[in-house]
Amino acid sequence: MLLLPIRTNLTARRTPYANYALIAINVVVFFLSYSHGRFYPYAVADQILPLPIRPWAWDWMLTPARWQYLQFVTYAFLHGSVVHILGNMFFLYLFGNNINDKLGHFWYVAFYLLGAVFSGVGHTLVNLSSLAPTLGASGAVAAVTGAYLVLFPQTLITVLYWFFFIGTVQVPALYFIGFKMILFDNVISRMGPGVAYDAHLAGYAYGIAITLFLVYARLISTSDFDLWSMIRQWDRRRRYRDAVARGYDPYAYQPARKRVPSREVPKSEADQQREARVKQLRRDIDRVIAQRSVPSAADLYVELMQVDPEQVLPRQHLLDISNQLASDHRPAEAARAYRQFLMHYGSSEYAEQVELMLGILYARYLSNPQEAIKHLRNAAERLTDPGQLRMCRDELARLGV
Repeated sequence: MLLLPIRTNLTARRTPYANYALIAINVVVFFLSYSHGRFYPYAVADQILPLPIRPWAWDWMLTPARWQYLQFVTYAFLHGSVVHILGNMFFLYLFGNNINDKLGHFWYVAFYLLGAVFSGVGHTLVNLSSLAPTLGASGAVAAVTGAYLVLFPQTLITVLYWFFFIGTVQVPALYFIGFKMILFDNVISRMGPGVAYDAHLAGYAYGIAITLFLVYARLISTSDFDLWSMIRQWDRRRRYRDAVARGYDPYAYQPARKRVPSREVPKSEADQQREARVKQLRRDIDRVIAQRSVPSAADLYVELMQVDPEQVLPRQHLLDISNQLASDHRPAEAARAYRQFLMHYGSSEYAEQVELMLGILYARYLSNPQEAIKHLRNAAERLTDPGQLRMCRDELARLGV
């Protein structure tokens, strides 16, 4: 059965010049070093190995038993066949454009070259006694693919399959890269002769680990859909299930007003009806969000605020609903939801984006420049994403600040 990714549903916002340059350099080096059908005798211990690589490039290949420092970079620009170069460059084009867009040109090139180094080191450590030469950009491309898995795990990849008949199917990047490309191709099968599987695995490990660190340390812009956010959401659900198992009732009515400590005040029929309605609305919000119907959850949230303005939803639910209200052009309701988010979750990693959204809502739709300037200044002090920071400063300049 053949499974081949052919495209993704994600496009780069800016032209990935650095990725195109790396592809071009690989292609140029290939045409200069590849012998185009002629094989040269390469001595490996007491054997002669025919290689389609011109003799001047032999010292560029990585030989684990007698490695040289420069080889950990140069080996990644050599390829042993047309299929080899086409396969690596196709995957670099498919996944590298978006990573280039995310990291910027300089840091993307640095990330790519370090991926080649780490994959070469991993291959060398596992094969210290081997005299067989290693070449190809597969390890560096694996590092880029690992970064794609971390940053865009929910992106849909269109996969061409061939199993008695030919067709296409869309698979999330998390499953295709994680299970097919990493686990199956490099751990379970490992049937291709002469394939540096250990270099691939070292490249994937480097790309995933470094990118997770960059996201965790907020050295690059993050989103609600990257792998780190998915891990954190899984952890929140785990802790929530544990709390419920210990007896916590998430739908219990908890009014903000203080109770009279001296005696129990009997609830009126209206209070009992309000409590019942609050419980029902919170259940409905959880249910429709679980069904990924955020617009319906936004309507229910507005009704919940009318019944009891002191009610607070879980952080991610409140953020999703706030964003939905903003996208539905309901600025007053969106601003109220964002303010509630900052009041209760002001230390969240999304606080600066919420400040930015509040500033834009107050400036453009609610005609409140004083509030807009306050929130935009707060956002400008904490934003790290260049595009968001530029938007914030442009909005402040428009307000005359």
